[in-house]
Amino acid sequence: MRPARLMKVFITRRIPPEGIAALSRAADCEVEQWDSDEPIPDKELERGLAGAHGLLCLLSDRVDKRLLDATGANLKVISTMSVGVDHLALDEIKKRGIRVGYTPDVLTDTTAELAVSLLLTTCRRLPEAIEEVKNGGWTSWKPLWMCGYGLTQSTVGIIGLGRIGQAIARRLKPFGVQKFLYTGRQPRPEEAAEFQAEFVSVPQLAAQSDFIVVTCSLTPATRGLCNKDLFQKMKKTAVFVNISRGDVVNQDDLYQALASGQIAAAGLDVTTPEPLPTNHPLLTLKNCVILPHIGSATYRTRNTMSLLAANNLLAGLRGEPMPSELKL
Repeated sequence: MRPARLMKVFITRRIPPEGIAALSRAADCEVEQWDSDEPIPDKELERGLAGAHGLLCLLSDRVDKRLLDATGANLKVISTMSVGVDHLALDEIKKRGIRVGYTPDVLTDTTAELAVSLLLTTCRRLPEAIEEVKNGGWTSWKPLWMCGYGLTQSTVGIIGLGRIGQAIARRLKPFGVQKFLYTGRQPRPEEAAEFQAEFVSVPQLAAQSDFIVVTCSLTPATRGLCNKDLFQKMKKTAVFVNISRGDVVNQDDLYQALASGQIAAAGLDVTTPEPLPTNHPLLTLKNCVILPHIGSATYRTRNTMSLLAANNLLAGLRGEPMPSELKL
């Protein structure tokens, strides 16, 4: 029988070694883990969480009222190994007095690097070019063959100038971007000053930008924000990149915009659903580059995220200040 002093902690997946090591060293916790790289089935999650004091979860684990009801009154802390928290029923969690830890900041630079990589890959048509080399389409040097769009003297629009949006702008500036535009809930003059970025409305940003990068959080206000109306206002030469959440984009509208030539290309690191079914229409398009949500996927960053998630959980269970707590 488990000694009464031990607090039960449940982890919904295999996580990088630094995080699991920190939890394993905790003498006041009994750690149980779903030992797989694949998502935990709902029934197994309910079973594992029964009586748990702490939960360490991922962005793919939906923590809703039903799960919280099934878990019981012991649950005091939820620590998510993500910066996004749209998978958590925050209203229900707040009602129960449960503390929430998350992992901002530590993945900012890595995600910004990926965003720039995806933008360059998409606008310079690298997957198409690689395929032409493999399938024999490369016959000679041709002046107009495989031409894409460059960043020099361009206008870049950023939807959501938060940490990651700023980090992307910082990396794009040396490419010779002429102008940065941004939009969001409100102007952020201090953050924008570094890039001399101009705060504009969403329609203005759509109409004026050569490249649009979506980095905003998923909220009721941003769900479906990038839809037919936005794509119709964009330039036919514009490139659209989304690294935020799939639900910010109406994918049917995006498909139509790409297939009809309304916009030039799109690069997505996030989709709805995830994983995207292999028969999805977007995957038939040459001018759409889709990655499997790998924005933070470097060994260093994922280890740092797992350690922060573990430390958030332990601090919360012990009634101490969390290194990174979401204020509810």
